[in-house]
Amino acid sequence: MTADRRKLALFDLDHTLLPIDSDYAWGEFTLQIGWTDPDVFKRRNDEFFAHYQAGTLDVHDYVRFATEAVRLRGRAAYEAAHARFMREWIEPVLRPAALDLLRGHQDAGDEVVIVTATNELVTRPIAARLGVQQLIAVQLARGADGWITGEIDGVPSMREGKVVRVERWLAERGLGWTGVDSTFYSDSINDLPLLEKVDTPVATNPDARLRTVAQERGWRILDLFGQQEK
Repeated sequence: MTADRRKLALFDLDHTLLPIDSDYAWGEFTLQIGWTDPDVFKRRNDEFFAHYQAGTLDVHDYVRFATEAVRLRGRAAYEAAHARFMREWIEPVLRPAALDLLRGHQDAGDEVVIVTATNELVTRPIAARLGVQQLIAVQLARGADGWITGEIDGVPSMREGKVVRVERWLAERGLGWTGVDSTFYSDSINDLPLLEKVDTPVATNPDARLRTVAQERGWRILDLFGQQEK
């Protein structure tokens, strides 16, 4: 390792920095405020979740579904609703251990980036609250009026797509993997492609499959929400 390599700390969001899934929580919140039909939303959401577990999720179909309610209501309604979502759903679950981990990297002068498979409307205010300026999330296409269309813009930051999006983020800054000393924190086996790409993978609050992989490969395992670091 050379001394001039920039330190890059990448973080997944859901179940990594947050002890919840912000995408799921936003869906539950829209139910709570009456934006979606309870029976229809639950049935479709369960179907998408089953496909996710089976590895057959069509992320484009899912994003159309997940953003439909907010798309139909418009920007002003979204901004008011998301401010309430932050107060009622996100603030109460913020944990000092996760905030301290972020601050430690920032205080050391590392470049901190959140890389999430959840869309930008849900996650950008959360990243801002966490004090992280750089966010790689599922980007949403915009219509002529500047509001979302329900479609994805570009490569979704999911599974191998996270590697693609981080590489593009690096390239925009005149960098590549060899120019950074990279660390990635994630809870999910779905993030294995990016975990395998970085210099230092950290299985953080890992699901059972990722914990097994981390143990087999000797990766650091970090449990922020309850268990002690291993």
